Amino acid sequence: MKKYFFALYVSLFLMTTWAQVPHKIEPFKTPFGNFKFQRPNFPNKSVNISEFGAKEGGRFKNTQAINSAIKKIAKDGGGKVIVSKGTWLTGPIVLLSNVNLYLEEGAEILFSQDFNDYLPAVLANFEGSEVYMYSPFIYAYKQENIAITGKGVLNGQGKPWWEQRKSPAFGNQKLIDMNENEVPLKDRLFDSLTNYLPPNFFGPLNCKHVLLEGVSFKYGAFWTINPSFCEDVIVRNINIETEGDYGHTPNGDGINPNSCQNVLIEYNTISTGDDCITIKSGRNKDGRRIGLPAKNILIRHNKGLRGHGGIVIGSEMSGGVENLYAYNCQFNGTDRVIRIKTDRGRGAYIKNCWFNDISADTIQREAIRINMLYSGGKRLPQQEVTGGTPVIENINFENIRCNYAKGNVIQIIGLPEMPVNKVSFKNLNLGGRIGIDINDAKNIIFDNLTISNKEGTPASIMYSDNIIINKLKIVETGKEKLPIILNDIQYVKMTNLDYPSDKELVKISGKAENLEFDKSVPEQQILRAK
Repeated sequence: MKKYFFALYVSLFLMTTWAQVPHKIEPFKTPFGNFKFQRPNFPNKSVNISEFGAKEGGRFKNTQAINSAIKKIAKDGGGKVIVSKGTWLTGPIVLLSNVNLYLEEGAEILFSQDFNDYLPAVLANFEGSEVYMYSPFIYAYKQENIAITGKGVLNGQGKPWWEQRKSPAFGNQKLIDMNENEVPLKDRLFDSLTNYLPPNFFGPLNCKHVLLEGVSFKYGAFWTINPSFCEDVIVRNINIETEGDYGHTPNGDGINPNSCQNVLIEYNTISTGDDCITIKSGRNKDGRRIGLPAKNILIRHNKGLRGHGGIVIGSEMSGGVENLYAYNCQFNGTDRVIRIKTDRGRGAYIKNCWFNDISADTIQREAIRINMLYSGGKRLPQQEVTGGTPVIENINFENIRCNYAKGNVIQIIGLPEMPVNKVSFKNLNLGGRIGIDINDAKNIIFDNLTISNKEGTPASIMYSDNIIINKLKIVETGKEKLPIILNDIQYVKMTNLDYPSDKELVKISGKAENLEFDKSVPEQQILRAK
């Protein structure tokens, strides 16, 4: 019965698309500059795939017909390739410059479940590593002005690909090792069931002026929307479903731009078994070698249901991520609302990010999490700072609401050799099972926060430096009313604390220097460990 009601909820959520999506793309004013996005322009010409021998019904493979239509209109200067109402089976589709693949309402493209249809191998990017592998379901390489628009459905029918992942031939770790060992690209070939990687659904590479608008993507083999090294990318008003009645897509991420610049993601509705929107820029040595950052990323008016994270950065971020602005998004049922993740060995940076006016209902883990030990490594021993040491700095959260998180309301895990630096939290209202947990951070500002937590201390801050807490209201905490814990810290200022209790409010242990409290933290309610 619970599964029935959840399925009904998912259906209603997905049906609740944005009531009025403006046709005009509004310009952005961001903390790092103003941006105006424009759709690619296409000539006023069109062809229908039926003119090239395509047959409706879902049994006849239309790969040649669809790609012939694309080649023909591209040769004639560009225009629209129309997919009419009906069900159309195909292998990989290759987009060319100045072509808009348009799906009429009621049109559904089914992608072949025959792996051989996706050969020969093409140059692709798999989880931030360069590789030759099965073609993405929709591919483009070094093209300009490409689009998929309309009101139709692209259905990946991905189950055979999911099953193949369970075999010993699944080559993700092998490719990671090739990356680390700097194996030449020409020797990275994964084009068979004995050396296997599942393809992305939409995977353009080195393209400019890319548009996705209006269509629905369902149940691919792996990540859904994954442009790499592209410029001027617009993803708006699309629906993505990778977990539902058909099953669960392993690593079925929604929108994952990789090392892309000038990206707009707006008015999308996403239900995945993995991250909803994730910004990436390459894994480890490949990411640092290519050195293309994800930059000028603008995210607004998106809805997410289920998944590891609502808005995520990383963990593949070795080319750097900078200038991200996200606002007015809603999430329910994801593991986290906002998640920033990296690891020793990634290198590069995540910096200059703003998250404003974001709301969430029930979250399965932490509401906000910044984690520099993503792979689960140990904090100590402290390591030498090298080119593989990642940096996280200048991250800003404002007007964030979360009804209830089953983990921490906020968690920051830095590195002792590279603390998370310059993070501000302003006007937040967060409820959860556990309170705030901060390790290895510096220059952190909390300003006007209301939090509630069912268990333990409302806040634990350890191995950190220069922490300012102003206007912290603690509505509810664990029955034991544990105090705020400060351990091995320096330069902490705490003012305007609203925490009605006659017990200890603050417990100080380890090395603690330059601590300042106002009258809201009476001296008699400060416990100093001997």
